[in-house]
Amino acid sequence: MPLLTAADRGRLVGIDLARAVAVVGMMAVHVLPGDAPGSGTAGVLYSVAHGRASGLFAVLAGVSLGLATRRGGAERAAARTSVVVRGLLVALVGLLLIDVDSRVAVILPYYGVAFVVVLPFLWWPARRLAVLGVAWLALAPLLSFAVRRSAELPAQFEQPTLAWLVRPGDLLETLALTGYYPVVGWAGYLVLGLAVSRVDLQASAGALRLLGAGAVLAAGAWLASGLLLGPGGGLAALRPLTGAAGLDGAEFYGTVPTDSRWWLAVVTAHSGTPFDLLHTAGTALAVIGAACLLPGAVTRFLVPVAALGSMPLTVYAGHVLALAGTEDHSTGLLGLHVVVALVVATLWRLVVGRGPLETAVGAVAAAAAAPLRHRADRPPAGPPTLTP
Repeated sequence: MPLLTAADRGRLVGIDLARAVAVVGMMAVHVLPGDAPGSGTAGVLYSVAHGRASGLFAVLAGVSLGLATRRGGAERAAARTSVVVRGLLVALVGLLLIDVDSRVAVILPYYGVAFVVVLPFLWWPARRLAVLGVAWLALAPLLSFAVRRSAELPAQFEQPTLAWLVRPGDLLETLALTGYYPVVGWAGYLVLGLAVSRVDLQASAGALRLLGAGAVLAAGAWLASGLLLGPGGGLAALRPLTGAAGLDGAEFYGTVPTDSRWWLAVVTAHSGTPFDLLHTAGTALAVIGAACLLPGAVTRFLVPVAALGSMPLTVYAGHVLALAGTEDHSTGLLGLHVVVALVVATLWRLVVGRGPLETAVGAVAAAAAAPLRHRADRPPAGPPTLTP
């Protein structure tokens, strides 16, 4: 059996590799202890992946949407329907996963809602999408801060479950503004991913530009935050609010407090500030560009990694379910999750093909869009025939 099937050769292998990086990075954050970031191998891995892996996951969602909806014209109504149904199904899977009481802050409900939010931009050209994506990530946190401050909305530490469907106001508030991955800001990642989908990632020039732009964006956001907090006086202003530990001990659950505007200058993971979102978006672009630059001589040996990345929804859901009921935070558990995911994904890819959850969601979305697609395929009606 060949290492790469015909379906694999038709895919952008670099995108699958980048998805695998995102999923494994999120596994690391879920499994490894976060109380001593930066100490030892586990601490370094946690620190590198924290915030950046989920940002990469979200940007890649936009890339996938862009690649799946490239056809325009009469197909657009069907494509919009498919995207909405996919988003709702992904959100539903997320709510169900939260119900199993895993220790994971599940991203899928937010992720699914963000699909619907970016519908108006699916066919925008690359440059407009890039400008909108960067502006969104920079300005949406300011809007969120103003709304939360005005309405006195605290961070929501409780994860929404299926039961929240009877509390639509609370569910919408959490998903949009106060939860761990608030859509008001995170949808900007998907917009940026749509812009990436317009780049010729099979050409080394396009991938190299993406890598360079991502590195500049990530470094620029980090540097700007440092200047504001240091020479700009932000740390001094926040010191009465952070206590003796300062920002090093600060943990955020998707948003920053609204008792000082200086919180918006931090770049800490999951703070949801402009600098957090722009930095993690930059690292996401850099990872995608680097993955797409890998030559075939290298990617042919990374088939298990690409197989894992080809079914991120299935692997993510399986990982969350496997963590339910365990409090283990060891590197051994992380290694077990990664190895099992690689083996199962590779065997499934070679024997069956597309991941099971990807297949199910795709089939339902295609069925929902089919009537509109068939209508678009019908030839236009001609003038009426006049008979004597």
